[in-house]
Amino acid sequence: MRRVLLPLLLVAVLAAIAVAGYWLSRPAASQAIACADPLAGCSFSHHGAAVKVGFSAQPKPLEAFELSVSAPGATRVSAEFQMNGMEMGFNRYDLHRTGNGTFASNVTLPVCVSGRRDWTLYLEIDGTHYALPFSTR
Repeated sequence: MRRVLLPLLLVAVLAAIAVAGYWLSRPAASQAIACADPLAGCSFSHHGAAVKVGFSAQPKPLEAFELSVSAPGATRVSAEFQMNGMEMGFNRYDLHRTGNGTFASNVTLPVCVSGRRDWTLYLEIDGTHYALPFSTR
C-alpha cells in the first residue's frame, strides 16, 4: 500500500507546486500603454503624473541595456519582460532611484529559442501595473 501512496503523494505535491508557480509568475492585470519606440521614449500618466520610459539601446536577447523610468512621486518601480503565450522564466528587475523621480536598472531580455521578437514590458509603479508592448529588430 505504501509503495502506491508515496508516489501518488509525490506526484500530487509536484503538480501543486507547478500550478502555484504558474499562478504566481503571471503578471497582474495591466493597463496597456502604446509604445512605438522605447529608444525614443514613451510617456503616459500614472495617477496624474507624467511618466516616461526609455531604453538606452535597442534591446537584444542576452545583451544588457539600461531601462529608465521617470516617475515623479513614485516610491517603488519594477519591470519584467514576457512574450504573449510563452513562459520566459523569472526576470523581474527592481529599478533603483537615481534622483529627481527617476529609477533605472541594467536589464537583459531572456533568450527566445523560437526567434520571436514581440515582447511586453510589464512595469509596476507603486502597485499599479502597465503593459508596454515592443519589438526587437
